[in-house]
This record gives sequence, C-alpha cells and structure tokens, in this order.
Amino acid sequence: MVLERFISADCSDCWQADAAAASGTQWLFDWISPTTPEAPMSAAAPVESRERALRAGGPAPVAQQMLVLRSAIAPTPGLQLAVESGPAWSGYIGLQLSVGGRVPTGASGWMALVEQIPAGSEGSAVRRELVRAVAGPLPLSARRTGGAIKHLAALRWPESAKPERLVARAWVESTDGAWLAMASERCPQR
Repeated sequence: MVLERFISADCSDCWQADAAAASGTQWLFDWISPTTPEAPMSAAAPVESRERALRAGGPAPVAQQMLVLRSAIAPTPGLQLAVESGPAWSGYIGLQLSVGGRVPTGASGWMALVEQIPAGSEGSAVRRELVRAVAGPLPLSARRTGGAIKHLAALRWPESAKPERLVARAWVESTDGAWLAMASERCPQR
C-alpha cells in the first residue's frame, strides 16, 4: 500500500496538523504542491507534485488544502527495479535507476530524493517522507532483450533539506499513473 499526502505550499497548518495515519502502508510520500512563489512552503514544493496528484487520479492541491491518496501497487510479474545513490556532493546526489524484466508498454520510470523527517521535528506532528527532488518520466521502452535499462541523474536538493536524512526511491508507473513497482536504496551513505 502507498500513502501519498499532498499539501499546498500555502497551508502551513496542514503541515503542522496530524496527517492521515501511515500505519499499514509500506510506502509513504509527502508532497508539497506549488502555488505561488510567496507561499510559506514554496521552497520545498517540487513542480512534479501537482502532476503526480493528477496522474494518481486526484485533483491538484490548491491554497489551504490537503489531499490524501491511498493506492495499491499492482505488481507486474517479472518486472525488476533497483535504485542506488552516490554520496552527497556540492548540493547534488547522483541516482541510478535499473529496470529489468518485462516492462509494460507505455510505463515510465521515476527517481526521487526523499527526506525522512521524524515526528515532532520540522514543525510536523507526524513522521514525514518528504519528496525533495524528482527525475522523470524516464523512458523504459528502449529495453534491450536480456539487458536492463539504466538511467543516471544528478538531483539537487533544497538548501533546507538535511542530506543525512535523504534516501533514494524509484518507481515504475503505468500510463494511467498506477504504481507497478517501487524500490528504495538499501544503504544510504550520507
């Protein structure tokens, strides 16, 4: 089960409030959705947040709003996914996505840096898995027989992020935004 919490960059109260419980979920993503550059949390709002909310079947979060979506992962037999990261350097972390096996037609790959924020810190009452930077959609249609597709990207994190709390995540989405596979790095080295 995947829990996605989308918070408008205008809604500091939404960030501070008790959010939808993450119990029973295997994967958690907290997205801050951009509104205006003057919004209190706009520095932590990747543009991909709004697009992900729409792909997941929800409306785009707007001012003073929070959207919570729960989704199941529709596993694809034979699909293999892995993500790795390099050390933090000059505000960047390099990520590598590897996808092997049977990739459904039209599926896309994604990588993200996610900051793991403990409950009671950064003004949040609950544990957060805050999406800080995203790479995607990454094409998966060029997979050669017998080999894996690999994508490499250097992602810059916001100055407000703490690099020692960042982990790499990767996923594969179907054309309608459904989750097909999810992976996290095994041992972050920050």
